[in-house]
Amino acid sequence: MLKEIKIKTNAVNFDSPEGREIYRHSASHIMAHAVKEIFPTVKLAIGPATDEGFYYDFDMNRPFTPEDLGLIENKMKKLIKKDNPFTRKTMPRKDAIVLFKKMGEDYKVELLSEIADDEVSLYEEGGFVDLCRGPHVPATGFIKAFKLLSIAGAYWRGSEKNKMLQRIYGTAFADEKSLKDYLVFLEEVKKRDHRKLGKELDLFSISEDIGPGLILWHPNGAIIRKTIEDFWRDEHYKAGYNLLYSPHIAKLNLWQKSGHLDFYRENMYSPMEIEGIEYELKPMNCPFHINIYKSSLRSYRELPIRYAELGTVYRYERSGVLHGLLRVRGFTQDDAHIFCREDQIESEISSILDFTLFILKTFGFDSYDVYLSTMPEKYVGTLENWESSTNALKQALEKKGLSYQIDPGEGVFYGPKIDIKIKDSLNRSWQCSTIQVDFNNPERFDVTYRGSDGKDHRPIMIHRALMGSLERFFGILIEHYAGAFPLWLAPVQIGILTIAERHSDYALKTADALKLNGIRIEANLENEKIGYKIREATIRKVPYLVIIGDKELDENKLTVRKRNGENMGSFTIDELIQMIKTEIGNRH
Repeated sequence: MLKEIKIKTNAVNFDSPEGREIYRHSASHIMAHAVKEIFPTVKLAIGPATDEGFYYDFDMNRPFTPEDLGLIENKMKKLIKKDNPFTRKTMPRKDAIVLFKKMGEDYKVELLSEIADDEVSLYEEGGFVDLCRGPHVPATGFIKAFKLLSIAGAYWRGSEKNKMLQRIYGTAFADEKSLKDYLVFLEEVKKRDHRKLGKELDLFSISEDIGPGLILWHPNGAIIRKTIEDFWRDEHYKAGYNLLYSPHIAKLNLWQKSGHLDFYRENMYSPMEIEGIEYELKPMNCPFHINIYKSSLRSYRELPIRYAELGTVYRYERSGVLHGLLRVRGFTQDDAHIFCREDQIESEISSILDFTLFILKTFGFDSYDVYLSTMPEKYVGTLENWESSTNALKQALEKKGLSYQIDPGEGVFYGPKIDIKIKDSLNRSWQCSTIQVDFNNPERFDVTYRGSDGKDHRPIMIHRALMGSLERFFGILIEHYAGAFPLWLAPVQIGILTIAERHSDYALKTADALKLNGIRIEANLENEKIGYKIREATIRKVPYLVIIGDKELDENKLTVRKRNGENMGSFTIDELIQMIKTEIGNRH
């Protein structure tokens, strides 16, 4: 039996996260209603709100087309104009199963069969009924501005074992101006898409022969990666870290001991058997660093001990969630683990914060938000440990003058953590840096140090990643700079372009001088017009172009221009080398 519940909400505050979710979730329902009216045989799956808009997954016997999106939008406008009220109704779960079976909505029946509650809620507007917890806006007329954006494939429940459905993405705003501004923003996002630029600039690829989520670094991308790695290693060495390397696999017993088999199994690959012993691809580097620490008896005088590694790990991700460089199956973490005494936590966290912000700023990220995540419901360690560690994190943040938000109960089970989310040039937020205190692994692996009292004590372990992973960070960098990397990162730093064949010898002499000074160059001596050569180098976003013609040959100089078209004038080879080396040294 249905019970109707009146929606009392008279207004939805679009400026609040909750308000936006309600607004966009309602738009998703209106879209599903429109699709069902145009294509009555379509089956409905799920349709939530997202941070950017909404989507709905459909099972239809033919692919949706761009023309279909136009039809659906027009139908949505008519439904919105009718201003039909959203009505919340409840009914016994078993009755809801009967209802949706009659409607032929197999996916809703599957969802209902897994709900534990005896009573479920439905929402109805204009005769369209959908399974939903809500809430929704009071009526369809509340939706003022929306746009359907794209069509994509999506496995039911994100598993490639299930049927591939069709997902329609859309967005909704409280007014037309905000919607238009967002659509302009989306165009810029498309231009900066790291997958598109990765192909255009020949940075990386993903091959079906090798497998999804596994990155092939092309020469241009590999040069940038090496530059990042060299900088990372040099700075860690200066900061007192010991650099490590560790294997890509380990015995299954290690992951049992670390707790990964209990808590992380679904993210790990199947074990392999070697000479009767099971081994596993590593999902994390922590146990390896612990084993290196434990290879010697440690004294309190040695602490803190700081280990760092660019360690490649492998984690199973469903193919439906893989996304270029941003979500992969094999990636290299800029991982560090610090073993310290409890009285050293605050000073270590303070040093890590300084180091983190320095690294991020060097890559061009000056804007960020900081979050402190506290004790979750399930945790290990004593309350005293949690309190003292959380206070140490707070004090380190406050002494640095860093404003932060508390994420109550969002710490990992083994300790509190600090997360730093950087903002890119489009003001998008990206989770990169994390600093975590760990009470769990020192206990699991019986990690100790000999104290001044001659007794064994348990150190505190701090996990720390600055970039998160090289792959993801590189993807963010591509989009942040729209592929126009600063000089120190650019795969080709100077393009040498000749006007005629007679200028080739001088161009090669210039190229040799630049290469001898560690400057990455590319010389285009082809028999093409100079305008074409400039366009080609500009498309490839080469920071500096050196033009060589009769004038340059006669004066023994070089004409230099930037990739944005700015003419910098004439330089001798030595002057150019000095300017470029200074800019590279300043990492600009």
